[in-house]
This record gives sequence, C-alpha cells and structure tokens, in this order.
Amino acid sequence: MGHAWVGLSDQVRLGALTRWVTPELVDEAVVAHGRRDKRPGALPVRTMVYFVLGLALFHQDSYDDVAENLVSAIPGMGGAVPNKSSFTRARQRLGPQVLETVFRKVAGPLAPDGLAGSFWRGMRLAAVDGFYLDAPDTAANRAAFGGQVAKDGSPLAFPQVRVVTLTEIGTHAVLDARVGGLVDSEQDLAVPLAAAATGMLVIMDRGFVGVGVWRAFTGAGAHVLIRAKTNNARTPVERLPDGTYLAEISQWVGGRKVHTVTVRVIEYQVNSGETIRLLTDLLDPDQAPAAELAALYHERWEAELSNRQLKTFQRGPQQVLRSAEPALVHQEVWAHLTVHHCLSRMIVDIAGQHRLDPDRISFVKVLKAARRSVIQQAASTPRRLAKFLATLAAKLRKLDIGPRRDREADRLVKRFKLKYADPPKGWTRQPTRRVQPKTITLIPKLV
Repeated sequence: MGHAWVGLSDQVRLGALTRWVTPELVDEAVVAHGRRDKRPGALPVRTMVYFVLGLALFHQDSYDDVAENLVSAIPGMGGAVPNKSSFTRARQRLGPQVLETVFRKVAGPLAPDGLAGSFWRGMRLAAVDGFYLDAPDTAANRAAFGGQVAKDGSPLAFPQVRVVTLTEIGTHAVLDARVGGLVDSEQDLAVPLAAAATGMLVIMDRGFVGVGVWRAFTGAGAHVLIRAKTNNARTPVERLPDGTYLAEISQWVGGRKVHTVTVRVIEYQVNSGETIRLLTDLLDPDQAPAAELAALYHERWEAELSNRQLKTFQRGPQQVLRSAEPALVHQEVWAHLTVHHCLSRMIVDIAGQHRLDPDRISFVKVLKAARRSVIQQAASTPRRLAKFLATLAAKLRKLDIGPRRDREADRLVKRFKLKYADPPKGWTRQPTRRVQPKTITLIPKLV
C-alpha cells in the first residue's frame, strides 16, 4: 500500500508567498531542468520545491516541524509526515538548479516610478554587496566553500558560503545574486550581476574596485559609483571645473597592463572626519553634481539592511545552514533568496496601498504573517489568498513602524571575543543617542 501522501501532495502551497511562487511557475522551473516525476510518490518535485522554500521560511524549525506547518491543515496529511531521510533523498534528487530558476523567475525590480530613494535623475538605484552564511562543518562543504584556518592550517569556525547580491535601493529587493564560497573572489561573483543592472546606477563598496567589475557594469549599460581605496586613482590626468578630477585605473596580468579605464574622482569628508574617495563613470559635473553623488553613496547602506533582514531575521541570528552537501547548500541559499524577495514584494504592495515608504513596513511582522499564512493554508484557494493579503494590508497600525531614523549609536562591537576586534581600550557602552545631520564637505583638487 502506498504512502498516505500519495495523491494529496499536490495540495501543498506556501501560504501568502504562493501569490508569486505559483504552481505554474514551479512546474516551468521543474520542466526546464528535466526533474519531472517518473511515477506518483509521497514527495513529488513540486511539493519538494515548496518544502525547501518552507525550510527557508521556517529556518529554525526541524524537518518534521516544517512539514507539519505545510500540511497540518490538509485532511489526510498531518498525521503521516515522512521521515527526515525521505526528505533528504528527495532534496538530493531535486538539486539546486530548480530553486535557482524559481528565484530568477520571481526576482525583478519592485520600486514603482517616482518612489523616493529608489531613483536618481531618472536612473533606478541599486547596490552590490556581499555577505557570508555559515554551512555545516563537513569535509565536502569545507572543500567546496573554504573556511577560516588557524596559523597552523587547522580548520577554524564553519565553512562559509559567500553570497554577492544586486539589491534595489529603497525596497531592499534582491534583483540578482551569485553564490560561491570563501574561496571565491567577491569581484568574480559580482561581474555576472552586471547583466541585470542595465540602466541603473549601481553603488559599491571599496572591495569591488577593479577594472573587470567596472567594464562589466558599464559595458552592460549601467553606471557605477564605487568607493575607492587610498591607493586607487590618486594621480589626476585632468582636473574638472567643480574640483573633481579624471584619473585612470588599470588591470595588470603577468606584469603587463591589459586594460585601462578613465574614472571621475570625487573626494569629500563627513563631519570633517575621514576623507572618502569615490569613483564614477559619470564624467560630466553638470549632469552628475559631485555633492549629489557624495550624498547618494551613503544609500549603499540599504544593501546591508537587506542582508540583515535575510541573515538575522529570516534565517535567525548566528544560525548555521542545514545542508551537509554543497549542492544542497546552494539549494538552500537560493530558497532563502526567493523567500526574501517574496517578502519584499509583500512589503512594497502593502506600502503602495497606503502610499507609504516601504521602509516603514516592519519586515519582522510581515515575516511572521507569512509564516502564519502557511500554517493556516491561506493559499488553498485564490479567494482565501486574496482575503488573507487584504486583511494583512488593513493592519497598518501594527505593520507601520514609522519613518526610519538615521543610525544613532556608534558602530562599535558590543560582544567581546568574536571574530571582530574588541572595542577601543576604555570604551564603555553608551545609550543610543540622537545625532546631528551629517555634513558632507567636498574636497576640491587644487589646480
């Protein structure tokens, strides 16, 4: 006699997130990678796609708990959950490519035209940034992803997955991503993201300064604004009327210069502190005023807020991924990215209905609502799904956290003996404080 789930599994959905991860979309991704079911079973491929997404949505729950969250309200399924090994084998058969395709089908720009903070002079704003996720310490994961090592070469801490994302500023939506490991260069992972950035102004931190990244993004029709290191573009080749200057950065291979690009350099200080140097391909001071670009660079922080949503709230603080095999690690990361993008869509939709900035909608409350919608089988019919989403949007008083404040506390380590440096000697914890608006002072290059 077959398992009790046979013939019922196709009823599994992902609550409110099913609005975007539809059964039809999942089936298209499955067919694209030749993962069709050969015979009826308890864990068909479509069900496993929703299950893996459920693992990301309920990251801190066990396999059994996630399965029960998905099926407990479906008659005949709640009391017959397959064992963990069955789910693991089904995940292995599924592989990572289907989940990556699901992400790419779901992902895309969300900011409507005119959304404050999402556009500058007609260009959509995006940021490239990277973050790490800890993977289980298995020999396979360490070989595939790499990890920190002690001075004697012995393994230290967990293998680390490196994720580099292209994130829409203003909505925190991940538009594209690449997944690698500590053994992979951030710049190498960033280059393929250029294809999704056409027509955008892309902001990056100093770790992405390089001719390869520059040529990839500008060649794809994007513009760039990148913070430079102190040894980048120091020598002016032409001084511009607004005090900025043109310089060159080059790519060297085997001691030979192979590519050189011209950049515009903007230098400024914030509150008379550290001098910040920016590089951009926007060479005309009249079309791209230096003061506006200097203020705009600090919007890169939005990408880090997006990373925090995924790492700290969705995954859970300092949580380790579940998967002991590299292919399943990739599968799990793509599931996390898909879930995060769907939650960003929910936030943008709710904010749009009330004509609010998406920053004002609580990511944590929307995450919890999405989890409840799975348990309640809110997507069992299109009518129930529409009603759930309408009811959620009506709860503005609970979802609206008000205008987001600027960072007010000093950016110092508050937990001792972690992998980061300790606070300065004599430092004591200070209460959160109000700060004055930051003053940006341009530093013109003297002629």
